[in-house]
Amino acid sequence: MKFDLEGLTVHFPYAAIYPEQHAYMGELKRALDARGHALLEMPTGTGKTAALISLITSYSLANPSRPLRLLYCTRTVHEMEKTLAELRLLFSHLPPAASRSLLALGLSSRKNLCVHPQASASAARDSVDTACRRLTASWVREKAASDPESTPLCEYFESFDRAAAAGDLASFMPPGVYTLADLRSLGRERRICPYFLARQMVKYANVVVYSYQYLLDPKVASIVSREMQKECVVVFDEAHNIDNVCIEALSVSVRKQTLEGAERNLRRISQEIDRFKATDANRLRAEYNRLVDGLAQRGNLPISDAWLANPSLPDDILKEAVPGNIRKAEHFLAVLKRLVRFLDGRLETENVENEMPVSFVASIHSQAGIDQRMLRFCYDRLHSLLLTLEITDTDEFMHIQTICDFATLIGTYSRGFSIIIEPYDDRMPEVRDPVIQLSCHDASLAIQPVFDRFQTVVITSGTLSPIDLYPRLLNFNPVISRSFTMSLTRDCICPMVLTRGSDQLPVSTKFDMRSDPGVVRNYGRLLLEMASSVPDGIVCFFVSYSYMDGIVNSSNEMGILQDIMQHKLVFIETPDVVETTLALDNYRKACDCGRGAIFFSVARGKVAEGIDFDRHYGRLVIMFGVPFQYTLSK
Repeated sequence: MKFDLEGLTVHFPYAAIYPEQHAYMGELKRALDARGHALLEMPTGTGKTAALISLITSYSLANPSRPLRLLYCTRTVHEMEKTLAELRLLFSHLPPAASRSLLALGLSSRKNLCVHPQASASAARDSVDTACRRLTASWVREKAASDPESTPLCEYFESFDRAAAAGDLASFMPPGVYTLADLRSLGRERRICPYFLARQMVKYANVVVYSYQYLLDPKVASIVSREMQKECVVVFDEAHNIDNVCIEALSVSVRKQTLEGAERNLRRISQEIDRFKATDANRLRAEYNRLVDGLAQRGNLPISDAWLANPSLPDDILKEAVPGNIRKAEHFLAVLKRLVRFLDGRLETENVENEMPVSFVASIHSQAGIDQRMLRFCYDRLHSLLLTLEITDTDEFMHIQTICDFATLIGTYSRGFSIIIEPYDDRMPEVRDPVIQLSCHDASLAIQPVFDRFQTVVITSGTLSPIDLYPRLLNFNPVISRSFTMSLTRDCICPMVLTRGSDQLPVSTKFDMRSDPGVVRNYGRLLLEMASSVPDGIVCFFVSYSYMDGIVNSSNEMGILQDIMQHKLVFIETPDVVETTLALDNYRKACDCGRGAIFFSVARGKVAEGIDFDRHYGRLVIMFGVPFQYTLSK
């Protein structure tokens, strides 16, 4: 349908529109007119995605003199695919001239886009990244030019490189909507790398759908999103936990295993330095000269070599030269060894310690002889050294990268962080498992560059209450802040609260009652009775993975689970994304074929974020307990 909204012609992909969608678009349009940020809350299931993409696309088409690009950020790959499906539907309802000029695509990791038979075979993301670099790194390709027989290359990347050099990438990706599956199919059909093609084409796309990390995590954002212009509308969908995402992007944990792995990494790097001294000393000298001039030229790296970026945010670090005492590879290695020994010594504590970055950096300086400026450049210096030493198996160097990440952050920020050292895990106090946590407390540190850089940032979700808390958490001033309610034309929801089982025993997920066999038995009986009477799909939410595992195991021992499976199949969410996606697909298949199914999931888990259980996929929802925040967590 097509309608007028305050003088703007809006193209909407459905025949009807909810009143709250219309009001939501009106507030969004006012934010775009004011070129400011917006905070919008609208209940789940009311069509936020359709409203957002319809309004922003229509607004851009109506203002060809200053077209807007849409950067749509999602939490999960499933949400990304759902957004791209909505975009495809919208594009089909646009005027032909408009749809033929628009490009929308999704961008994800190599693991989700790689089509090389050997490189994509691994289930781990880091392993796929490493396999890709072994085939595409600039020095590997130089070696293959002189010795093609013994040096394998990726034919898909070579095709991409030739097309990029000829300026012909647009012919591989004409206007339209490209999901991750579309990109993989395109890559196989045209024999071109879909990952690097998508990364290059985001610069020209009208709509880009990708993960939060591509904007909020500095290590990723400075590589993928650095060329995005100010005339962009950034949407963070399902953003009720965006403060946690920002904090996690700038938090680092160092354990004993991390330090042991870092020591192994340093021994390997030392061997590589000795090998290069004997065979190619000029390369080390060239690196030294480059570091004298500063790090700004890092942006000119080949696209296949740009795999590490600085975890801190200030741009002025790129304009400085690396400190003289870590320019030589051997000197830098000695600094890292002293840092690892210092951190190892700090782990030998019997009490919980809490320290601010300033005092922690001062103790590093006094005990290890490493000053703040050296710490700040650790991550960039490591990046330069690994490139110089032509190391492709970067997944094996994750431990030393973590140490340098830690060092750079404490060397850069003096406020908004604390260092917590814990000798034991609260869950297993009898087992010594020391950890140093660099904990970020200020969510605005990660997201502030996004607010400063882009014209309009929209933070939206089904639950942003209390809505006035988010501007304080993220330190920004929205021009629009509005919460919408859901309008129901009929009574189609029947909420019920159960406090006792069929035997009149009280049921609760309170800690002192949750493991009681009577509670578990009553929960199992409730689910059995519902499975025998409710058709199609039932979705169950538990307060945590551990509690869900306990209920499943106890129900299995009591024989209740077997009785439930006489009526419906049971699928369970796990922390593993691949397993959960497979379970969700099979759950839908069981509902589609009439067998019926039950899906066990976790509140605040993957399935709870933006997954639709509409129609026969969700005839009943059971919430086992209320997922209160664990207040004793550090």
